[in-house]
Amino acid sequence: MGKGEELTTTKYLIHTQINANGIVEKPDVVGAVFGQTEGLLSNDLDLRELQRTGRIGRIQVMIHSNSGRAKGEIVIPSSLDRVETAILAASLETINRVGPCEAEIHTIKVEDVRAVKREQVVNRAKEIYKSMIESVGPASMKMIEEVREAMRIHEISEYGEDRLPAGPSIHTSDAIIVVEGRSDVLNLLKYGIKNTVAVEGVSVPHSIGELSKKRTTTAFVDGDRGGELILKELLQIGDVDYITRAPKGKEVEDLEKDEVLIALRDKVPTEQFLATHNILQNRGKKSNKQHHHHHRHDEVEKPIIEEEIEVPIEDDETTLMKDMLKEIEGEGTGAILDEALNVTKEVKVEEIYEELKNIDEPAKTVIFDGVISQRLVDVCSLKGIENLVAFKSMNIVKKPDNVKIITMD
Repeated sequence: MGKGEELTTTKYLIHTQINANGIVEKPDVVGAVFGQTEGLLSNDLDLRELQRTGRIGRIQVMIHSNSGRAKGEIVIPSSLDRVETAILAASLETINRVGPCEAEIHTIKVEDVRAVKREQVVNRAKEIYKSMIESVGPASMKMIEEVREAMRIHEISEYGEDRLPAGPSIHTSDAIIVVEGRSDVLNLLKYGIKNTVAVEGVSVPHSIGELSKKRTTTAFVDGDRGGELILKELLQIGDVDYITRAPKGKEVEDLEKDEVLIALRDKVPTEQFLATHNILQNRGKKSNKQHHHHHRHDEVEKPIIEEEIEVPIEDDETTLMKDMLKEIEGEGTGAILDEALNVTKEVKVEEIYEELKNIDEPAKTVIFDGVISQRLVDVCSLKGIENLVAFKSMNIVKKPDNVKIITMD
């Protein structure tokens, strides 16, 4: 059997180490391998028969002598299967004599030749791919980018009467991502994110507000003042479930793929975001001033109404609920209570909406370390929960008669 045939049929290489108490030569070692394993195993695994039929290759022996002792390595190529190769490797360790000398053989490893070849293929493929990339000139790269940009523009669609720029999945996806402008939509399309829609300016269109009430909505805004203004407007007219922002000072249209994926991965529920950010505080003061300016008649009536609502705050039950709220301040948690104000379940702030939506047991009060939103009021009204207690409330347009809102303001 020639060398080329061995290379094409070999699956494994058996590596063994030999130590002899005397000087031995290569023929002595080869003779001992054949002689002392003969008859040890079945005829199917007899070394002479295996070599005659080409199922093992030529036995290679590398040995050297020093101070009257010999030490070296034996390598046997095998085209047997894994189990038969392991048996053959183990049989070599039964050899205890080489020529006139006592000897010991120990199997070091069985090398999978195909795995080595696969690694070589992968490494070579990397080199070839790198050379292909380096061979692409600036003009070619520009042409490739122009084609990709044209495909992204072709994919972009429109939404609503305002014909807002949107990804192709905006009409079918259960979840949407609201961004600032057309460039943001294009950038996210480049990374395979197709359920986006742009508000195209600080003034959020009414159609976006309506869409956000029907879909699971994530606001993805720039990390600057403009992004904050859009977020304020969107929170006022829409129903936003999650909020995420570009890194400070950056715009969504300039983000790399990893930055986009990290931002979307780290989105937080709206209630949790508002509990840690005061972005709506200034807007509330401004709205109050505008309200006083344009509705002077209502100004006279409102303090009376507010006083009537605040009178019950002095009762023992409300005081107790406020004291319970103070105890969880800063923990980001909440509690669902029964008629006797016993805690029936503790929940995280970011999970409180889903918990209330799916609640089956009767509950009277919900206390949590966060901000009361319109959708929390709505779900409490739907589930018959009478008291909703938190540190403050934001953008409550509809106040059901069966839900009492208690805040620390």
